[in-house]
Amino acid sequence: MTESGEFCPRCGDPIAVDREQRQYPGAATRRERKLCDSCYFDRFDLVDAPDRIEVRVCAQCGAIHRGKRWVDVGAQDYTDVAIEEVSEALGVHVDARDVSWQVDPEQVDQNTIRMHCHFSGVVRDTLVEETVTVPVKISRETCTRCGRIAGDYYASTVQVRAVDRVPTAEETDRAREIATETVEAMEATGDRDAFVTDVGETDGGLNIKVSTTNIGKKIASKLVEEFGGDFDDSETLVTEDEDGDEVYRVTYSVRLPPFTPGDVVDLDDGEGPVLVRSVRGNLKGRRLTTGEQYEASPEDGDAPDARKLGTVDDAEETTLVSVEDEHAVQVLDPETYQTKTISRPDYLDPDADTVRVLKSRAGLHVVPDGSPRGEA
Repeated sequence: MTESGEFCPRCGDPIAVDREQRQYPGAATRRERKLCDSCYFDRFDLVDAPDRIEVRVCAQCGAIHRGKRWVDVGAQDYTDVAIEEVSEALGVHVDARDVSWQVDPEQVDQNTIRMHCHFSGVVRDTLVEETVTVPVKISRETCTRCGRIAGDYYASTVQVRAVDRVPTAEETDRAREIATETVEAMEATGDRDAFVTDVGETDGGLNIKVSTTNIGKKIASKLVEEFGGDFDDSETLVTEDEDGDEVYRVTYSVRLPPFTPGDVVDLDDGEGPVLVRSVRGNLKGRRLTTGEQYEASPEDGDAPDARKLGTVDDAEETTLVSVEDEHAVQVLDPETYQTKTISRPDYLDPDADTVRVLKSRAGLHVVPDGSPRGEA
């Protein structure tokens, strides 16, 4: 080491340093770059640490507040959260290199964690170590989401109804599942505004209140996709926000088709009843007289002019007496036990001993074996 010919601007001592290293280009200011090692380290702080850190935690769901929003962290305790918050708040001097650090958390009480942080780094070819202690205060409050849930907040309602009937238990149960699945899928993407506020039964069906209009529209679309029918929406002005903007609630009215898979309907076209298989898009099914497939025209869609005779669940098992020909069989009437000649559909097994028949105002008809709610 030789003297550089320069003097420390603080103490006036000559600076003895290799010419290649004397500028220390990483230093914060030009004046610091000119200081001798003694004066430099005399006022040097390796770590810049806050006096205290506050972590805002939702007492209901455990989310933490970061920046301007609440974030789900899934923590059982908040030690890891405190370490992360402290690591983000600490600053290491720009001159330091090969920096390493470790933290020793001390749980003072339920809401206070004392973080003992030890740092080391190399500055001007000198190993520098420093220990700082940062208290972390856990402040428990209520996040926006939990506050809205507690206040029964909702932005849209999905009304589940059906044309000329009341939705079945299967449809209402599935509607509940779809609402839950939709919210869970949106929560998985990090959407904290997604929740179901309330699900209530009415005389005409089901009302599902949800937190956003987007969720309501998704639920309505999924119901129509699965069960058929259609939906429309209407807005109602409820209030103004703090900026004076109008706030609306949206009602999505879902109308399920008049018939469901498993229904037996009479189209009054002279070709016999139809066992409904699907009502997605348009009604599809199977003739009970012949077994032929049926599909309603696009104009009739999922609600052709028909009357319901019963469901496949109403069918009863009875004896197959004989097969007369390719168009007719004889069976026992399940009520009178008299032998009746009825149509032979192509799905009937001529070697069977018994068949399932539906008795209605349209007569006696054999229904196919398999799913009690019709064919898939």
